[in-house]
Amino acid sequence: MAVLGYTGEPAPSGFNLTAHVVGRAAASHPDRTALLVVTDAAAPREQAEHWSFAELDEAVRRVAAGLRGLGLERGDRVMIRLGNTSDYALLHFGAIAAGLVSLPSSAQLTAPEARFLLADSGARAIAVDGALDLELPTGVQRITPREVARWRAGAGTAAYAMTPADDPAFLVYTSGTTGRPKGVLHAQRSAWGRRPMYAAWLGLREGDRLLHAGAFNWTYTLGVGLTDPWANAATALIYNGPRDPGVWARLVEAYRATIFAAVPGIYRQLLASPGFATADLASLRYGVTAGEALAPRLLEEWRARTGLELYEALGMSEISTFISSGPRTPVREGSPGRAQPGRCVAVLPAESGTDPLPPGEVGLLAVHESDPGLMLGYWNRPEEEAAVRRGPWFVGGDLVSIGTDGYVTFRGRADDLMNPLGYRVSPVEVEQCLAGHPSVADVAVTDVEVRPGVRIVVAFVVARAGAGRDSAALLSYAAHHLAAYKCPREVVWVEALPRTANGKLRRRALSLRP
Repeated sequence: MAVLGYTGEPAPSGFNLTAHVVGRAAASHPDRTALLVVTDAAAPREQAEHWSFAELDEAVRRVAAGLRGLGLERGDRVMIRLGNTSDYALLHFGAIAAGLVSLPSSAQLTAPEARFLLADSGARAIAVDGALDLELPTGVQRITPREVARWRAGAGTAAYAMTPADDPAFLVYTSGTTGRPKGVLHAQRSAWGRRPMYAAWLGLREGDRLLHAGAFNWTYTLGVGLTDPWANAATALIYNGPRDPGVWARLVEAYRATIFAAVPGIYRQLLASPGFATADLASLRYGVTAGEALAPRLLEEWRARTGLELYEALGMSEISTFISSGPRTPVREGSPGRAQPGRCVAVLPAESGTDPLPPGEVGLLAVHESDPGLMLGYWNRPEEEAAVRRGPWFVGGDLVSIGTDGYVTFRGRADDLMNPLGYRVSPVEVEQCLAGHPSVADVAVTDVEVRPGVRIVVAFVVARAGAGRDSAALLSYAAHHLAAYKCPREVVWVEALPRTANGKLRRRALSLRP
């Protein structure tokens, strides 16, 4: 089988992600609305935070100048630990504009988790607000929202750092099979590598208003919610007010959103919310979803209730979305779609080998190394890097088959990574935390489907001799040490864990059923 690799146009040699995303739109459409931030869905539209592309371009270059004024050098990491405000986006894109490496982190991370990212990345600066503050090691500079505001009000702006396309731009941490989060380092060219998804999945047009249900500090939002609409001179619409399931329909109606992006769980909550049946969704062309598999029943209900399509995408932290349905790829129930035009994907044998399997056979989904959207590599993780490289292929953990028509069927995970609510979570990381509780003798964690399309993290625990079985205390302990999306939702006390004759945990044998 001949392998041609990525067939799209290569990225320019001198490239800056923020210049490509924000700078171009500011030059061609300076007065067009780039960003709307809504805090109160019921308030008049005039009260929303409004940014034109010209204003956004100036702000990110002022932030870039402020970061450079700290003495940071090209390639230095800047960790962002802020709440759900536009400052988050300005720092992320401002750091990249300056030739620095943005490290976006979730506000849900506990202080120990945040300190691990800070130390592992070697970040030289961190942006923090009072609510998420933490003690910093010597040599790490603190950036406060007040300082960001001072930079935004200042007169100095920086030119975009037009670096080589392979220079690093941002570093995101994701769960690894070893239990330690690992950094996924992306290049400036990653924005160029996102271009195949614009027609194939999102169907973005100039003037679109894309409403994303995530917060600024989620990489799904920074990518699909901001990077993608801005690269197409479209408007990004972000909500940072109190959450309730029905707010998304009200926002679509009030701000005439044309595309809605969320994980499947949000669509499920939205359909069940009071008032959804009477909401005016006339402006919406369709919804898009990623992060976890789309249940056929949810797709069917969305179509029946709205008359609109729901386009699914399959992706990874290492490359974003690259398999999808969309306006040009009809939805097929039970499939996330086909490889986007230009992408080169294959199914490789699960155990080893670089020769793609024939259509219909199950193996590991692989992406050719020539794809400009593929990561530069794992940060300081040579062993984990080697484990996902096979010749010219990057191999993830998704088991799939691909039909003769190109449609992908997801067959599960080859590893034990969990996928609750669209987050990839390592069970090993959760187990290592719970094992530190004095009542725990042995523990295993997995995600369990509690109803179609809904998975929760469950801890199966063997109690230490003489210790009580206090589930509430154990869940409280987890909440103190782990981000909320990593925490078990239920504890099951067992006499023993299922193991092989060699003592290896049989995680797939864990079940809520007796």
